Amino acid sequence: MYHIRRHPRTDVTPIDRLLDRLLSNSDVPGPLQTHRMGHGDGDHEHSDAEADILAQFEEQADELHERVVHDHGVFVAEFLGATGSGKTRLIERLIERASDDEEIGVIVGDVAGEDDATRFRELGVSVANVNTGKECHLDPSLVEGALEDLDLDALDTLYIENVGNMVCPADFPLGAQARVLVVSATEGDDVVRKHPLLFQACDGAVINKVDIAEAVNADLDLMESDVSEIAPEMPTFRTSAEHGDGLDELAAYLDERGHVHASDHEAYVSETGHSHTHEHTHTDGRTHEHDHAHEDRRDHAHTHD
Repeated sequence: MYHIRRHPRTDVTPIDRLLDRLLSNSDVPGPLQTHRMGHGDGDHEHSDAEADILAQFEEQADELHERVVHDHGVFVAEFLGATGSGKTRLIERLIERASDDEEIGVIVGDVAGEDDATRFRELGVSVANVNTGKECHLDPSLVEGALEDLDLDALDTLYIENVGNMVCPADFPLGAQARVLVVSATEGDDVVRKHPLLFQACDGAVINKVDIAEAVNADLDLMESDVSEIAPEMPTFRTSAEHGDGLDELAAYLDERGHVHASDHEAYVSETGHSHTHEHTHTDGRTHEHDHAHEDRRDHAHTHD
């Protein structure tokens, strides 16, 4: 049996917390249950359990992507970064510049409180607030629960704001079409080099609060160069969320991610000829079609009328 150390701890990791939560759950399915009893060296078993947990969450992320993106035709963008990097303000700006007929939802991940959720609600969008307590990141099961508070049939776009953290979310994808990591000049121009794994787990990077870089002695060129070295070909955007600078480029990138997703699927269908199409109707009467490829490919196209 695992001997899981309990809080308080100074060396606790996200996996340790997940082991605490998941291995104590008698309803946990599949391989996680098989690791509740040890069969040898404890460290080896712990590693096996970690691999099983990560594999399960990746599978859940795939299922989330299938359900939200493909079955409901919603574009999903996840924003990650440290507390205070400006994730909330960036999403607010993107919401403010959206067209009047774009239906937007936001899932807000915070350790505690409703502060960010309240800010989004004041913009008139649908919001699901997730307080994670001791957890330092969102995971697919928490997102799945949050979706119960949202009407996917009515949404065009879903923003997910992860818990403010530069380490824990790296291994836990949430099924988004775009994972955007936000760092700010106020975190210091060495912040990129200090957190390579999270950059490598994301699709795009934002260097925010560029308007005060000089005041905090941050070298923006160095930060962008570090991104290029750690995650080659990753697009990087310089923004001032407070003043709205750089938002055009970021919004265009997110729009492109949605189109690339559709194009990948269309190429697959062209090669295999193996797909099916069905029409989905929103509650407000808008319709869009889903063109679904079978087998293992999960890149699906959807167009909105």
